[in-house]
Amino acid sequence: MSMQIEERPILYGLMAEFDTPDDLIRAVERVRATGYRQVEAYTPYPIEEVSHALGIHHSWMSLLVLIGGILGGTGGYFLQYWINLYAYPMNIGGRPMHSWPAFIIPTFECTILVAALFAVFGMFALNGLPQPYHPVFNVPRFAEASRAHFFLVVKAADPRFDRAATEKLLADLNPSEVAEIEV
Repeated sequence: MSMQIEERPILYGLMAEFDTPDDLIRAVERVRATGYRQVEAYTPYPIEEVSHALGIHHSWMSLLVLIGGILGGTGGYFLQYWINLYAYPMNIGGRPMHSWPAFIIPTFECTILVAALFAVFGMFALNGLPQPYHPVFNVPRFAEASRAHFFLVVKAADPRFDRAATEKLLADLNPSEVAEIEV
């Protein structure tokens, strides 16, 4: 005789749906004030107040682009320097071998190119992309996140997460709906 063990889905967290951005901002502030730190918000358009309420104040993007620009500029300049003085020196018309005014435009172009590449790949890395699947896609109402509704997710990985207490907290925030997110 074999026993069948019923597997319960693993809980990713709880999701509350709100109709207005102001409701979402108040909910994020209250959830964060309660002590939750692993909280995400989803909106159909960027809302700066939500980022501040979530405690997201700093991005590494500008530093990455600056580093890319510096590396691109110095790399482009020294590539030209090395080619003109060592790899393939040609003395045409008696010009100096290190003719730095001729290096300015290619150096600028290399700066822009490498900074743009750092921006693109840095954005992918910092956003965790590509990510073709996320547990929030399991909630049918989440399709409204790109249209007109606002969602707040409290992750089960948060140290303060208690299924019943968190669900009660979210329900007290007057959401349209509170849903369970399964992995």
